[in-house]
Amino acid sequence: TALINAADPQASRAERHLWLVRWLEWLRSPHARRSTDGPAGTPDWTQQRLRLFLNMLDTQPTQRAKLVTLLRRFLTENDAAGLWVDMGFSPRTNFLNELGERLRLTWVPRTPDTDNLGELFLLLFPSAESAHWLAKLDDDTLARLSSLCAESLAEPARHALLDALSLLASHIHLLAYSPDLRHRLSQGTSALKPFQQLPDVVRQLRVATEASDTLGALQATNYLRAVLDECRRAEDHVNSHLDENGISVDVIFLMDQLRERTERMDLLLTLLNAPRPAPEFIRAIIQLAEGARTRRSVRNLFTHHYALMARKMAQRHADTGDHYISRTRSEYFSMLRRALIGGVVIALTTGAKFALSALTLPLFWGGMAAGFNYSMSFVVIHLLHGTVATKQPAMTAPAMAGRLVGIHESDEALQGFVDEVGHLLRSQCVGILGNLLAVIPVVLAAQGIAWAVWGAPLISSDTAQHVLHANSLFGPTPLYAAFTGILLFAGSLMAGWLENWFVLHRLDSALAWNPRMQSWLGAARAQRWARWWRENISALASSVTLGLLLGLVPVLANFVGLPLDVRHVTLATGQVVAAAGTEGWAVLRQPDFWGCVAAIPVIGACNLGVSFWLAFRLALRARKIRVSDRRRVRRAVWRSLLIDPWRWLVPSKA
Repeated sequence: TALINAADPQASRAERHLWLVRWLEWLRSPHARRSTDGPAGTPDWTQQRLRLFLNMLDTQPTQRAKLVTLLRRFLTENDAAGLWVDMGFSPRTNFLNELGERLRLTWVPRTPDTDNLGELFLLLFPSAESAHWLAKLDDDTLARLSSLCAESLAEPARHALLDALSLLASHIHLLAYSPDLRHRLSQGTSALKPFQQLPDVVRQLRVATEASDTLGALQATNYLRAVLDECRRAEDHVNSHLDENGISVDVIFLMDQLRERTERMDLLLTLLNAPRPAPEFIRAIIQLAEGARTRRSVRNLFTHHYALMARKMAQRHADTGDHYISRTRSEYFSMLRRALIGGVVIALTTGAKFALSALTLPLFWGGMAAGFNYSMSFVVIHLLHGTVATKQPAMTAPAMAGRLVGIHESDEALQGFVDEVGHLLRSQCVGILGNLLAVIPVVLAAQGIAWAVWGAPLISSDTAQHVLHANSLFGPTPLYAAFTGILLFAGSLMAGWLENWFVLHRLDSALAWNPRMQSWLGAARAQRWARWWRENISALASSVTLGLLLGLVPVLANFVGLPLDVRHVTLATGQVVAAAGTEGWAVLRQPDFWGCVAAIPVIGACNLGVSFWLAFRLALRARKIRVSDRRRVRRAVWRSLLIDPWRWLVPSKA
């Protein structure tokens, strides 16, 4: 009774809007949602309250007339088209501005004193659940509510839908002709044509509808739907060529805006032509309420707009990582040879690390020097066609995720995945074995040369004792090794981002065809140089970023009070061997030495396991793969391991 009496069409705009907010809160209040012990089929309290409200209006014609006037003013004096044009869409044109807008929607309160129904909708339906009760209305209650709304809203609602269609068509047209999208859409022969036609077709629909030309309106509606389908096909053409053009978060953002607006136009056409509009309007309101939650979600923004980038990076890493998996004996021994090359370079890196430590540089510059030392070593390993075992998992995990496609449907696909697990494990083992087989004798040989030439080891006894203590298993070494695995994964992500940046800005084309580059290098050499960079940019970026991360992140962590360090299996082995070369045979009597020996396999397992697991999870998310039958996969892996464990370590002759 208080609500009905408070419905005043002559009140101020803010008071009228507050009345609507309070009415909906009363309908869905916690007390209204309590279930009763009534028989099956008893309507819930929300529906019962709505019936009570409608019954009281039927007995009070004066109050009903006031409410009808209030609703008419609500729709005619506010920007009704804005509800369909702006609700759920960003007024911003790029990702960072949209992030700021979502933070504002989340933390800054809204006012009912507004003429934008899109803003007011967030007060009327503040969550996705706040509109679900509408879907539970029975036919009789829905018909009575529709009759009340039709008295005041039918004609204004039709004009609002037509206005919204016109505005959405204009927005889509402008988005398609923005510089970033126009360049990509124009690569198709006629991809821009449907976007050119869109405003004209909507204009035809409006003229036919306002003239009550039913046949003309139906023809214009069908034509408009066909044009919208063409627009979406043009958008798919852009997505299919992102590998060639590079991936920009802002471009993905604009593409999403285009697609969502075409889908909104489809929804408005359904509302405009529905023989029974009430159920369609309810579905639309529920859809808007669910979209409003997505519109405010910062997490959804990151998840949605980075999903495609993660998928493309995972695909590039899968193409690269496939080369790190040895499947035949020749590939196995080739991997061993490449790992031996990597081990020799890492042994030299170990000596350089001790030399840099002897300089006692300030903390930051010491970390920078260590980072450059690691980066240059990884680059040299790549140029010599060697490999470092710990860099493999972040690249091979996406390739493994690709093998999971279809395993729930086919035993053959499952067996293929199990075989690939065996190939991967074998490749990782031979990679680490090759690195260690090279680093141990090279470091010992360097120590022997130092003893023979200078009569002293490469490092002092104090440094050797510090190395043995720091790398012992009985300490934070496993934690540091797992942290190093995170850095290995982060390095692969940054390498993927840098490769994408290289492709997005077409630097290979600039190197090949830029007049200045051609005058410096010559046409043929510029072409070769551009090809070389395109083929090697991922590996070089991975080498440089990983080296800098290993050198600088521990320094920065210590600066903010986090006692973190890195433990890389090959580097740690080289340091322990160097310490043993300094201490001589007496090192065998030291517990710390045996603690270091026990720590080496643990460091390797943590390095490989953490980086592989993180990259594997990213690839699964990016490819939208859900391993629902994990038990079946584990059973198949264990069965293969028990039947022929040797082939998981050494490839068969077949």
